[in-house]
Amino acid sequence: MTKIEDLKLRGKYGGFLFLADPARGIPWLKTHQHAELEINVVARGSVTYVVGKSSYTFYQGECFWLFPSQSHRCIDRTPDALYYVVSFKPALIARSCRQEDNAILKKSRPPKNAVLHTLLPPAKFSLIRGIMDSLIQEGLDSDTLNREVGYGLSPGFRYEHSKPDMLNSGLALILQMAWDCQKASAMEPRANLLHPAVLKALDILKKESEFDCLKKMARECGVSAAYLSRTFNKQIGVPINRYRNTMRLERFLEIRNRAAHHMTLSEMVYEAGFGSYAQFSKLHHANFGCCPKEIDRILASPNPARRHS
Repeated sequence: MTKIEDLKLRGKYGGFLFLADPARGIPWLKTHQHAELEINVVARGSVTYVVGKSSYTFYQGECFWLFPSQSHRCIDRTPDALYYVVSFKPALIARSCRQEDNAILKKSRPPKNAVLHTLLPPAKFSLIRGIMDSLIQEGLDSDTLNREVGYGLSPGFRYEHSKPDMLNSGLALILQMAWDCQKASAMEPRANLLHPAVLKALDILKKESEFDCLKKMARECGVSAAYLSRTFNKQIGVPINRYRNTMRLERFLEIRNRAAHHMTLSEMVYEAGFGSYAQFSKLHHANFGCCPKEIDRILASPNPARRHS
């Protein structure tokens, strides 16, 4: 069962939002779910998610919904992608959604557990984007929020916003406007059902750090190495080796968060499954734009977000 993530939102905040940018943060989030309802609004490029046993790709101008029961993972995004990630606490939804046709938003899953999505009309897209940009200006900087990927990679991180009342009012308005567009939408679901071997590979890569050998993984998945590599790349959108290295980086960040005072940096690197420190350092620099020791100095403060506020 997927762990319920803590978005580290203080009581005065009814949710949070930030503009996700591939150039600012790690490539993908781990598979996760949380008590908050989430929407993503794609401002540019495209993003691909795995939700349950299917993958979905969304494009510029689209808004898609992730309910609390829907474990999800962003697995690919185009280099030029920009997309807003917005979460809404159940309490904010309860205050804002009293009409009967808004009752679905209070549930943990949508009808048929589908991934709801809609193409926002241009005028509504511009209006919603303008509201989100205004709220973002009063919050933490994008570098911090992309690095902390929403729920915080460092122990001391907490989301902050200089105007909580404005944030909560804006979130309620965004929720209502986006849901009105969704109710008027006639878009058909476009789930791409993943091959069982790909699902098995995703599960292996999530749990294991030792699978360097593609042939060994393919045997576990019941297919040939060539078939697994080809099908994984086609359905997930990235080569299996690139995906595996990103999982290792995420595993390293989790280990550092859990055992930073008990392990050396090299010990954490090898525990995460990297074959060498050089391999880890190269990937770390590619995703964070700095060496591991530099980002550790940033994350050493009680709340690294305050350095940028």
